[in-house]
Amino acid sequence: MSDFLIRLFVKDYKNEKDPAVRNRYGMFAGIFGIVCNLTLSLFKIITGLITGTMSIVGDSVNNMSDMFSSVITLIGFKISGKAADKTHPYGHGRIEYLTGLTVAVAVLVIALGLLKSSVEAIITPSRMDVDIITIIILVVSILIKIGMSFFYYNVAGKINSSAMRATASDSRSDCLTTSVALLAVIVKIVWDVNIDGYAGVIVAIVVLKAGFDAAKENFEPLLGSGPDSDVTKRIEEIALSHEEIVGVHDIRVHDYGPANSIASMHVEIPAEVGLIGAHEVVDIIESEIEDELLVGEITIHVDPVIKDDHELDKLRTWTIETLKKIDPIITMHDFRITSNGKRVAFELEVPYNFPKKDEDIRKEIDERFKEAYPDLNVVVVAIDKG
Repeated sequence: MSDFLIRLFVKDYKNEKDPAVRNRYGMFAGIFGIVCNLTLSLFKIITGLITGTMSIVGDSVNNMSDMFSSVITLIGFKISGKAADKTHPYGHGRIEYLTGLTVAVAVLVIALGLLKSSVEAIITPSRMDVDIITIIILVVSILIKIGMSFFYYNVAGKINSSAMRATASDSRSDCLTTSVALLAVIVKIVWDVNIDGYAGVIVAIVVLKAGFDAAKENFEPLLGSGPDSDVTKRIEEIALSHEEIVGVHDIRVHDYGPANSIASMHVEIPAEVGLIGAHEVVDIIESEIEDELLVGEITIHVDPVIKDDHELDKLRTWTIETLKKIDPIITMHDFRITSNGKRVAFELEVPYNFPKKDEDIRKEIDERFKEAYPDLNVVVVAIDKG
């Protein structure tokens, strides 16, 4: 059903990675959410007020908040689709994360209000005037929300949108909240026991959990989360597929929105390839990576590597073995000796949670070099975390 709607309303729907098409997906999803949630909210408000069922009223307010969330999502995709300008040279894509975060905050606020009302309903139970019609309305509501959840997850998968995943998660939690309200109605009809307040508390807790999860997913890219490991792995594979490349390191991806990321990396190329040859190779690699739409733009730095030098190879091997003795997890790259042969330089990479301080690593390496090669000046240019 969701694919049918997408084919019907999203122009050029197969080209999901195109920013313009991606924007159309988001706009349509926003309109779809507004229509569905407004309809559900009106039905539930009427049902809840007539029957005096707090869990249904709370669920209707939740749907109303979902409608406003869809409005925010619609506006967010409209703004995020704007082209880069002088003030925002990297585009407006991060607006999508802000809209997703706004949706999550709205869900949390609604959930806290519902929790308060439900606790009050436990202390002072409200009347419940329910019948089979109430059950039918809630069942239909659950089925619609299940359909909406599948729709949003489908869109999220096609355009890799955390805002859509947040909305899909919210729809899934709505299925649970409405199911709890349905349970309260059935218990009242069958056993004439009012558990409405307790059902409302369960609804509120489920919605709170969904809100926190959605907030976390949208907050992390704004804070600066790491790149997708599949993306960095594929970037490395493309680079190493060229025979001139003998090593790849320092892959960095900066996220300026789901459809707009900028990357950089270092590649090691034998010095004999020459400046012009190296430039041609990295131009080809950059084009291949961008053509696969792994990132919007990538810049490659070339590190020349001297090969077939016996003394240099011997020193490089000794350095690698020495680093293993310090800690096997340390890796080295960009190893080189200056023209006068008195200065050796290289870079290291350690995990983010590596227990030793950078200055302690440098000190230990310096001491080992002075013991084995007293005439050499060792310089650890950088210690990268990865």
